[in-house]
Amino acid sequence: MTSPMPIKDSLFLASQYLAPHHLVSRLAGVLAENRTPWLKNRLIGNFVRDYGVNMSEALLEDPLAYENFNAFFTRALKDGARPASHAPGAVLCPADGGISQLGAIEQGRIFQAKGHAFGLTDLLGGDAARAQPFEGGSFATIYLSPRDYHRVHMPVAGTLREMIYVPGRLFSVNPLTARNVPGLFARNERVVCLFDTEAYGPMALVLVGAMIVGSMETVWAGRIAPHRNRVETTRYDPAAAVPVRLDKGAEMGRFLLGSTVVVLFGKNRVRWAGDTAVAGHAVRMGELLGLPA
Repeated sequence: MTSPMPIKDSLFLASQYLAPHHLVSRLAGVLAENRTPWLKNRLIGNFVRDYGVNMSEALLEDPLAYENFNAFFTRALKDGARPASHAPGAVLCPADGGISQLGAIEQGRIFQAKGHAFGLTDLLGGDAARAQPFEGGSFATIYLSPRDYHRVHMPVAGTLREMIYVPGRLFSVNPLTARNVPGLFARNERVVCLFDTEAYGPMALVLVGAMIVGSMETVWAGRIAPHRNRVETTRYDPAAAVPVRLDKGAEMGRFLLGSTVVVLFGKNRVRWAGDTAVAGHAVRMGELLGLPA
């Protein structure tokens, strides 16, 4: 028999449906950009203390030296802080965090949590042709907690083919909402980045927004303006004189106030590495996530 949910969890979930997601997130974004010394120092200092952020690995170790909260939150790390796996053909973990779920994409559905799954086509913006190369493929969902390093890196080298901004809600993303909000990752605002890779075929990196996420950025387009009401697609020519090509391990984007990354590969392209790629396992960017199938 399932035990009843704690009252505080029930109230939190109820608030997720009632809260004005975008207004709260816009206000949080304004606060995170504020450069008033006493205010940004209090925000950063309290955050470091409350979440136990390890500043010794940051390129700039003094948390109060950052110009605002967003600069602190997207801080760079020292060289060597995230060594990349040298396993032959390694697929790298794209971010710090915890593996929420991973496995096979079955009948166009991606497993979210017990009792919940969401549609592959929905996740990628509603275009069935865009989703088709990933049918029967593999997915991994990585949740970035507040204390984590919040830049996202390339699991393998790839050439950008398409970027899709998908509007949506901004439910908080954490283990509680993943278990209880149906279709969470296909309902929240997100940025879908589609790459062509030499050894692994098509690859998708989906940056999923959440409550109080100010916005998301990519290294090629900068900040992706949130809160628009339509799907917006930008196509990139891989045959262009200067294509958007990123090496394995290179930074591809970042979260301003954090969330979740969903990684997709096609059928029979990747097998997740059993020792580390397990739901619930804590991971760091650059660790072994998968190997050639």
